Amino acid sequence: MTIAVSFRVNGVDRTVEIAPHETLGEVLNGRLGMNGVRVSCDEGECGACTVLIDGAPVDSCMMLAIQAAGRDILTIEGLGTAENLHPIQQAFVEEHGFQCGFCTPGFVLSAKALLDTTPHPDATEIAAGLSGHICRCGSYPNIIRAVQRAAEELGKAAGNG
Repeated sequence: MTIAVSFRVNGVDRTVEIAPHETLGEVLNGRLGMNGVRVSCDEGECGACTVLIDGAPVDSCMMLAIQAAGRDILTIEGLGTAENLHPIQQAFVEEHGFQCGFCTPGFVLSAKALLDTTPHPDATEIAAGLSGHICRCGSYPNIIRAVQRAAEELGKAAGNG
């Protein structure tokens, strides 16, 4: 048995036939080709599969796709492009906020959610905002600096820095 579910992904309305038990991560990555949605632990522990739903970070491995019906979903593919990186992505590059890069999409999207609600976080607020993410390479200090840099750049762009 399948069910048609509709949601908006990266600004595009999508309708997908799914089995009721499929997770959002499975549908986004496996069906819609969003390779930046990296289902890794499949237990909501690592944060690699984080997407933003209506602006809030969600572990897509822990949410049924049907629960996302009618919602606005942002994956890393919808944040910026290789030619025009989002300031958070650019800051991660400049501060070397990654090594292998597997966890990076989840960190970047959680950083976006944090900076959307807390434009000038300190290091403690950044660490709290990114809790639930695991970087197996140990790039945490660089990730914190990347989010601080992104906050500065976004503040400048908004005329607040």
